[in-house]
Amino acid sequence: MLRSCAVCGGIHQEDQMCKRKYKKDSRAYHFRNSNKWILKREEIKKRDKYLCQVCLKHGRFIYQDVQVHHIIPINKDYDKRLDNNNLITLCTVHHKDAERGFISVEELHSLIDSPRG
Repeated sequence: MLRSCAVCGGIHQEDQMCKRKYKKDSRAYHFRNSNKWILKREEIKKRDKYLCQVCLKHGRFIYQDVQVHHIIPINKDYDKRLDNNNLITLCTVHHKDAERGFISVEELHSLIDSPRG
C-alpha cells in the first residue's frame, strides 16, 4: 500500500518509508529549532494535559515521552506549522503511526475537536 511521507512529502510503499530527516538548511529544520516552536509545543502539551490523545480515547493515560505532532506536515503546508488545529499531543508509538499514515488525518482532527475533561 502506498503512503504519504511526512518527511519528504512524496509517496512510498508502506514498508519503504523515507529515511530522510529534515535537511539542515530547510525551513522545517530551522522552525523546529525556533523559540516559537518550543513555546507552541509546550502550549499544545498543556492544552492536551500532557497526555497522548489517542491513548486517552481508549482510556489509557500515557504522559511519558509525549510529542507534538503536525497533522498536516510542515513540508506540505508551512502556514499551518503553528495552527492549534493542526497540532496534537501523541506518545511515541502513536506519533510514529500517525507519521506512517496508520492514523488518519480525520481521526486526529476529531480528537482535537473532542471536549477535554
